[in-house]
Amino acid sequence: MSELKNIRSLSLPELKTYFESIGDKKFRAIQTYEWLWKQNARSFEEMSNLSKELRNKLAADFSLNAVTVDANQLSADGTVKSRFRTYDGHFVEGVLIPTEKRQTACVSSQIGCSLSCKFCATGYMDRKRNLNFDEIYDQVALLNEESQRVYGTNLSNIVFMGMGEPLLNYKNVLQAIDRITATDAMGLSPKRITVSTAGVAKQIRQLGDDKVRFNLALSLHAATDAKRDAIMPINESNNIEVLIEALNYFYEQTKNDITLEYILFKDVNDSMEDADDLIRIYRRIPTHLINVIEYNPIDNASFTKPDEDTTQQFTDHLAKHRVNVRLRRSRGKDIDAACGQLANKAGV
Repeated sequence: MSELKNIRSLSLPELKTYFESIGDKKFRAIQTYEWLWKQNARSFEEMSNLSKELRNKLAADFSLNAVTVDANQLSADGTVKSRFRTYDGHFVEGVLIPTEKRQTACVSSQIGCSLSCKFCATGYMDRKRNLNFDEIYDQVALLNEESQRVYGTNLSNIVFMGMGEPLLNYKNVLQAIDRITATDAMGLSPKRITVSTAGVAKQIRQLGDDKVRFNLALSLHAATDAKRDAIMPINESNNIEVLIEALNYFYEQTKNDITLEYILFKDVNDSMEDADDLIRIYRRIPTHLINVIEYNPIDNASFTKPDEDTTQQFTDHLAKHRVNVRLRRSRGKDIDAACGQLANKAGV
């Protein structure tokens, strides 16, 4: 593990100061910055318009902790799962989800997760560490390259729905989004970015205070505290009432879209009573949409998904009560790339 300063932690003015300090021209800072954020250089050696001597100097003074692709898997439905390797030898996963209208990157924010949601493969892993902002950025850049290679087009959307809880890596996630949306980097609109949380109320409020411009999704998955406690331990300290208050505060401050995510589990949260409980929550939040999600089986859990009739009855009941609902069909199940399945099994 390098003890050198991460060059991507420097702003452009700081880079200019560095080049002045070594007696070089300021425009070298602009060239270097473009290599880091526009060209997505993985090493100083790639910076071909810098002299060999200068590249060696940068390598001696700084680290460039680039994420690399360790393995890719292509699903029968066109979904691509990438296993990424960090500079210190850890692995995280990201997913490219193509549809007719959009190319979506699903990215990770932590190596492992500490929340232990009972239905999520990542929840059965230990949390090793947070991903740094540039490592999150690298995932997006690499999935964009994959989208260009496989589908001939750039990413259109990004969701923070991969491994880890984004709001427990708050600073790095917001800094990554700042780079992803910056005009001197990727330049993606913040309205095309959604951050998904299992429900960290304090940080949801902080998002409001910070006047973020991206959208928010809450992984609700149960509409009573008793049921949510059983499948999502975070609910014991962030119950539904607290989350409703936090989401309303977020919306008051930002006016950004809020989506509720609701995985259906057979005989757990799929009854008409559950649907009515969900409707009551929907009525209390300025919710843009409820995504009803198919459950995807994992090795460590015994949950199963309801049959098609039950699923249809559930979504129809919501729609009949004027809920904006969408049934989200799983993508990439055959390569363990679907919702809740990410556990570093790519290419294994």
